[in-house]
Amino acid sequence: MNDASLSPSARRVQDWLDQAVREAGSGYSTPRFVVRELPDSTRTAQEAADAVGCTVAQIAKSLIFRGKRSGRGWLIIASGANRVDEKRAAALAGEPLGRADADFVRQATGYAIGGVPPVAHATPVGCLIDADLLTLPDIWAAAGTPHAVFPLTPDDLVRLTGGTVGHVRKE
Repeated sequence: MNDASLSPSARRVQDWLDQAVREAGSGYSTPRFVVRELPDSTRTAQEAADAVGCTVAQIAKSLIFRGKRSGRGWLIIASGANRVDEKRAAALAGEPLGRADADFVRQATGYAIGGVPPVAHATPVGCLIDADLLTLPDIWAAAGTPHAVFPLTPDDLVRLTGGTVGHVRKE
């Protein structure tokens, strides 16, 4: 699908990314982030990897948690090959975390589960990034729908989100 025919949610992500690049100038490794809508589902890490032709580890899956004290949304961006250790993530967040239901995810981010991007959220959320992603040259992230993704580097992910990098992988 070309840029002009993106769905509204994918378009919102593309517009946010374009604005971030304009504001940063040449500060990103990627000169322009390009959202791609695909015919195959990218809802799960495995589906996304199959659709774009990369390893599951290269999928930056976005998981939303809810701060148990603050009620704040917390985005954990993990390698698609990893499960999240909620205790490790809570230690990085500075508060206990609980799984968020579909309504909370949509309210906090503006997107449905399976298409939550790392950026362009409806409300500010805390962000934690799986350190394992930083060992990879290139990664793919969701872009607003269960069929939309965009490629980027791990360094660009950290810069775009302002997230805290840490070990959140369940051993």
